[in-house]
Amino acid sequence: MSKTHTDKPVKDIFSKAYNFTKADEVKALGLYPYFKPLTETDGTVVVIEGNKVIMAGSNNYLGLTNDERLIEAAQNAITRYGTGCTGSRYLNGTLDLHLELEDKLADFMNKEACVLFSTGYQTNEGSIPTLAGRNDEIYSDKDNHACIVVGTLSSNAKTIRYGHNDMDQLRKQLEKSHPDTGKIIVSDGVFSMSGQLANVPELVKLAKEFGARLFLDDAHAIGVIGDGGRGSASVFGLNDQVDLISGTFSKSFASLGGFLVGERPVIEFVRHNSPAHIFSASMPPANAATVLKALEILKSETWRLDRLEYISDYMRKGLKDLGFNVWTSSTPIIPVVIGEMMNCFRFWKDLFEAGVYANAVVPPAVPQGQSLIRTSYSATHTDDQLDAILEAFRKIGIKHGIIDQNGHSLVEVS
Repeated sequence: MSKTHTDKPVKDIFSKAYNFTKADEVKALGLYPYFKPLTETDGTVVVIEGNKVIMAGSNNYLGLTNDERLIEAAQNAITRYGTGCTGSRYLNGTLDLHLELEDKLADFMNKEACVLFSTGYQTNEGSIPTLAGRNDEIYSDKDNHACIVVGTLSSNAKTIRYGHNDMDQLRKQLEKSHPDTGKIIVSDGVFSMSGQLANVPELVKLAKEFGARLFLDDAHAIGVIGDGGRGSASVFGLNDQVDLISGTFSKSFASLGGFLVGERPVIEFVRHNSPAHIFSASMPPANAATVLKALEILKSETWRLDRLEYISDYMRKGLKDLGFNVWTSSTPIIPVVIGEMMNCFRFWKDLFEAGVYANAVVPPAVPQGQSLIRTSYSATHTDDQLDAILEAFRKIGIKHGIIDQNGHSLVEVS
């Protein structure tokens, strides 16, 4: 507590920061797994703290982050346009590259129009409150990404959260809504921690039945799954039945930024009314040029999607056969459930020391008692690297009592 000029004690707003000691406690134990600087990377192998390790935790799904063609495209854009745009798209920050990218993304996704945002996070955080306002309702899956949650919180709309992929609960919630109320259902297309697909067919059905619009965040789906990498709805042949689809450039497209596609009037409304779009500097030239080249490669080198699907199936089966709980992942995101948080940190450290880097995910990102190692894969991982990852998990899983040598799980988690 501090004192004011009246000598009366008042609460210091920084007290929560001063009392936050968990990170230091984990660091003192030598188990801290976050903010590790990479000093070298070729995509599937990185150097961290002087150790060369297999990267099994990035979102470099197509393996393009070190592709020479993308690097050349970025360099050429810098030579022509400079390093930045120094303004928002609304004013002086629009390049012909931005317009070309919007046109090509809309065409790729078979939608009328596209609007770019400076990050994937901004895309959802900035478009949801622009579309849903007072007297509207947002129906949001409880496992949606944080940028969707923040978007709903900053909206004046009423937000109703339904249980993860619980279509029965969503139906009951929609049944309570007045027909005159504007409604939008928002869901991840692929959930970033579990690798699970949204139940897109049922979401489409419910949206139609109750006069709601459907918004899918396909950050982990476009360039990853579906028809030509067109995302979660295309897995079911339903892209034309989804009103809005958002995506990011920080994963398969090896860059930074985000986009939203949909009907032209809706996209133009977002373009002219979203503060996140209007008041943010536009994507730098190198970023836009990188995405254009990545999109070209995605369409021409279809082997990358085929290889990624093969790797996903191979690793999911391999981890299951070892006895690990991988939930119901059906994508290149494959969680390995460990259990308690400190056990997860210890598992992560042993995995790192064995030459494999993956991500330790703990509450509140996952429920208590369900801390996990989040693995994710690239189309450019070799078979030898995949087998090395599985062998490291096998040895460490047995060491920590997560699995036994006969391929059975030894932990009770839901």
